[in-house]
Amino acid sequence: MDGPGADEDLDLYALLGVDKSASPNDIKKAYRKLALQHHPDKVPEEMRAEAEAKFKAITQAYEILRDEEKRHMYDTHGMAAFDPSRGGPGGAEVDLNDILSQMFGMHMGGMPGGGPRRPRRSPDEEQPYKVTLEELYKGKTVKFAAEKQVICGQCKGTGAKDKVKPNSCDRCRGIGRQEAFRQIGPGLVRKEVIPCDHCQGTGMYYKEKDRCKKCKGKRTVKETKALELYIPRGSMQGERIVLEGEADQMPDMTPGDLIFHLVEEPHEHFTRIGHDLSADLHVTLAEALSGFSRVVLKHLDGRGIHIDHPRGKILRPGDVLKVPNEGMPLKRGEAKGDLYLIVKVDFPEDGWLSSDSDYDALQKLLPPPAPPIQADDVDEVDYEENADIEKMGAHQGDPRYGGEWEDEDDDEGGAQCTTQ
Repeated sequence: MDGPGADEDLDLYALLGVDKSASPNDIKKAYRKLALQHHPDKVPEEMRAEAEAKFKAITQAYEILRDEEKRHMYDTHGMAAFDPSRGGPGGAEVDLNDILSQMFGMHMGGMPGGGPRRPRRSPDEEQPYKVTLEELYKGKTVKFAAEKQVICGQCKGTGAKDKVKPNSCDRCRGIGRQEAFRQIGPGLVRKEVIPCDHCQGTGMYYKEKDRCKKCKGKRTVKETKALELYIPRGSMQGERIVLEGEADQMPDMTPGDLIFHLVEEPHEHFTRIGHDLSADLHVTLAEALSGFSRVVLKHLDGRGIHIDHPRGKILRPGDVLKVPNEGMPLKRGEAKGDLYLIVKVDFPEDGWLSSDSDYDALQKLLPPPAPPIQADDVDEVDYEENADIEKMGAHQGDPRYGGEWEDEDDDEGGAQCTTQ
């Protein structure tokens, strides 16, 4: 590997000015400080070559130490771990444009000695996709037409007519990016680096007469493409279904992915708990007392769930019946979760029996009530012949005695408490 990283004795920690025990955040802070200090665009012309070499070295050090796996390889084997000639897994390839874009929003442009840039990746496109519990139970394949941006087939993404040479954009000086100020609050602005709107970030500009007639110089055109979304049975809320490379295409970039996040819609009868399902089981009072054998509800695939509950085993409100292997299917194999039925006893309405004899017959069938409660007899209170009742009331804390009671309603006809 060329450059400073090829030296076996190179101490990447010392290069960044941190200890070997430095945290990822410490390494990031040290790199930010050094990168700003040694960036080639921040130094005089005569120091640019030296700054560029230093900048590449610290960037390479950061690229290795910020990655947990690469850092472990470096700590174990040193830079030899990144030397392909020594059987290492390969050099720690560094894309300075990607690093700068992530850290500072800057772009190296045509910096001397920067080397060829790897194709970057266009942004992924993510969106929710609503699914019913039935669709998650059975699985689903959805075919749909998606409108997306694709590289113009006529100009092959150049944006110009055939054999037309591009001109360097005079607004961004061929870098493809420009500085702009964005207001972030009352009286507060922030300087940002954004793609040049004159050349759409390409650094090249074509006169209107030289632009591709199909894409009008935009390099991409809209196209409708048939796509297929497969949702495996047993999928869960929040899972991601990825269509690789199906995001909008951008020139000089690898297309990103089209990602769907599954959003499970509430079901009228079933509730999902992981791989299990629960539902209410409504039974009549007669069924709760004497048993039953019938289909109690329709499953998510249309099958009837039959329950045979024996006589003599009383069902009470809140009881739970477990139906094994009738929950949600697992993605692999034929196994399923379980179904839990929560008993709800539907009592009859008032007056459901028409005669006293019916009530008497029912009462004979049902268990008798508990034995009567035996209460203690309480004698009446006897007062002494000369007892001062008013004084006794005051001693007992009765507010009507001792000057604590004021009856404001006696003369005003206020509300009175009554008992019936």
